[in-house]
Amino acid sequence: MATIDQQFVEYIVKTLVNNPDKVSVERKIDEKGVLLSLTVDPEDVGRVIGKRGVTAQSIRMLLRALGTKQDARYNLKIVNTDEDGEVREHKPEHKEPAVEEHEEVEEVEEVEEEEPVENSSSELAEKTRAELADLDDLDI
Repeated sequence: MATIDQQFVEYIVKTLVNNPDKVSVERKIDEKGVLLSLTVDPEDVGRVIGKRGVTAQSIRMLLRALGTKQDARYNLKIVNTDEDGEVREHKPEHKEPAVEEHEEVEEVEEVEEEEPVENSSSELAEKTRAELADLDDLDI
C-alpha cells in the first residue's frame, strides 16, 4: 500500500505527464529522511523536470510543506530510464562559445534597471501567505 507521501507525488506527477500509467514512486527511509524515487516514461521526464528545473523544484517545495505537517524530511529523486530500462544520469553540458582570436568583441551598453514597485512586494507576500494557509487546510 502506498503511503500518503507517495500518493501525493503520484497525484501531482500523473496530472503533468502524457503516460500516467508509467508513473511510479518508491520510498526509502534512511538517516537523512525519506527518499522518494520517481520514475516516469522517458518521454515525460522533461515535463516533470520543467524548464531550468522549475517544475521539479515546485514538487520538492510541496513535499517540504507536507514534511512540515508530517514531521519528516523528504527528498525527491527523479530517475530517468531510457527505452531499454537502463538508468541514465543527465549532466548539464557547459560549452564555451568558440571565439576566434582575430574576432572583435562588440561592446554592450549598460541598460538601466527599472526600480521595483513597492506595493507588489507586499502584495506578493500576502498572496504567498494565503496560499500557504490554504495548504495547511488540506487533509493529507
